[in-house]
Amino acid sequence: MAYIDNNLNTVINDLGLGTQAGKPKKAPDQLGQTEFLDLMITQLKNQDPFSPMENGDFISQMAQFSSVTGLAELQQSFDKLATSLQSNQALQASTLVGRTVLVPAAAGTLSAGGTLRGAAELTASSGAVGITIQDSSGQVIRRLELGPQSAGEVYFNWDGIGNDGQPAPEGRYFVSADAAINGDTVALETLMSASVDSVTLGQGGQGLRLNLTDGNVVDFASVREIQ
Repeated sequence: MAYIDNNLNTVINDLGLGTQAGKPKKAPDQLGQTEFLDLMITQLKNQDPFSPMENGDFISQMAQFSSVTGLAELQQSFDKLATSLQSNQALQASTLVGRTVLVPAAAGTLSAGGTLRGAAELTASSGAVGITIQDSSGQVIRRLELGPQSAGEVYFNWDGIGNDGQPAPEGRYFVSADAAINGDTVALETLMSASVDSVTLGQGGQGLRLNLTDGNVVDFASVREIQ
């Protein structure tokens, strides 16, 4: 006949299921270690004496419960780590408020007497790089010819003066870039330079977002340069 170890406390403690002081209370609808052990003891008391539970079955059940408990604690640790990382990222992002960043964007806001600064991402050397600035109606306000440029970021600075030599009104303007590469005219990605006005904490799986003074809202991870 199979023999069940009467020293349950020894087996329980060996498996790490013993009651530990100071543990937080569980929710009413959760099965804790105490309830699990009560069920196990009840099962032992009411087992068929002609077909008792094997020692191995008993140990296996407690080991499985211990494993599930360990996985739950591991998940809690990962959740705490994720919260900590998000807090650290939020702290880092908050230090950007008031700083100027360079981010992917196709538009910027020109303030009265101000300038519009940015860059074009040039994938290969070009004999001619140009920047076109348009207003909200699509009218070309200024064309900047930057000449030959090497591959990399090509910076530009529009002083707010239009092709007619007159100051452009303040407002939002769209910026596009192109380059002559191997005989073809290629559109380039544009980057805009602006100050960080505030930081929005991500919700629903979204990351941190930067609210810029030029009206753009970008992901924190998209920042190319802190100026």
